Amino acid sequence: MLNFDYYTPTRVVFGRNTEAETGKLIREQKCQKVLVHYGSGSVVRSGLLERIYASLKAEGIQYVSLGGVVPNPRLSKVREGIALGQKEGVDFILAVGGGSVIDSAKAIGYGMTNEGDVWDFYAKKRTAKACLPVGAVLTIAAAGSEMSNSSVITNEDGLIKRGYSSNYSRCRFAVLNPELTYTLPDYQTQSGCVDIMMHTLERYLNHGTNMEITDGISEALLRTVIKNAQLLKKEPENYEARAEVMWAGSLSHNGLTGCGTDGGDFASHQLEHELSGMFDVTHGAGLSAVWGSWARYVYKERPDRFANLAVRVLRVSKKDSEEATALAGIEAMEDFFRSIGMPVTLRELKVEPTKEQILKLAEKCSFGNTRTIGVVKKLGREDMAAIYRMAKG
Repeated sequence: MLNFDYYTPTRVVFGRNTEAETGKLIREQKCQKVLVHYGSGSVVRSGLLERIYASLKAEGIQYVSLGGVVPNPRLSKVREGIALGQKEGVDFILAVGGGSVIDSAKAIGYGMTNEGDVWDFYAKKRTAKACLPVGAVLTIAAAGSEMSNSSVITNEDGLIKRGYSSNYSRCRFAVLNPELTYTLPDYQTQSGCVDIMMHTLERYLNHGTNMEITDGISEALLRTVIKNAQLLKKEPENYEARAEVMWAGSLSHNGLTGCGTDGGDFASHQLEHELSGMFDVTHGAGLSAVWGSWARYVYKERPDRFANLAVRVLRVSKKDSEEATALAGIEAMEDFFRSIGMPVTLRELKVEPTKEQILKLAEKCSFGNTRTIGVVKKLGREDMAAIYRMAKG
């Protein structure tokens, strides 16, 4: 095992009706004026936003609102939020929504507490020194941003999607009520389940040493999401299944499943970021569409890890060799994705990039051929292009 630094300061308030505690949680942060940040009209139509406002009013907390966050959140909305927050003198940002809203809120927090252009942090030009306090009321179990130190933003200028990670942006609290996810379309629910699994798979499929306890946690989390994703196909208002998935989402990306490892691979995420940047696809669906091709491209570097995944998580019987077991596991994972309605090729994702677009995707993913991605197998620009071509289906 490797040395590690595990830091998870976010307070989690989990269960039915917990959104009613939002005002009290913000008051405990000694904040006076809140920017309530949210996405589409669903939080309005469901009455959630009004319940949040009532909770704030009950604690005497002033607020202003900014909606309109979209999946793959946009830099222009972040800049709008920074300008509004500065004008109104807010000292706390409350994200009401899923990972896109939380990521946008974190970026606004960076922009309000650091001079210069907030995009500089995502473009890796400089490092943030602070972030306005952020809290979250989660409505989609997927990204894990409510407990992670990361956020991902898309710059419309060039359709560039980039992430930035800093402990300054970790949410002060996260309100998790599984009932708030009942009304999600099945496609969003299942895309979220894929995203949750990928956050663990990226860490599980590594090229370093591993801790038995970390492996066990990761494998249990994956099995739990597989079981409950399939259950939610039939019973979308099953509270226990929603609760299992929601808590798995938080645990999958708060660092727990990477303790004692080399940090994980994350090539699939990097490859997908360019896909959703260029084609604006749903993140989880994009991940399932590229994962199998990535796995087949790299599995020979760590057939033992892929074989463990096959046997311990996907219940594949051991084959004559580790490589054969690994391949059977990759096929079993793709079978699972199909069983919950997720694509396993770009064609199934309804994206068919041209040769020129594939080269552009690889060029952007490699930062103009200046970086490699992944640790299972280090991937250069040509490797990336090869995986995109394999993924076409």
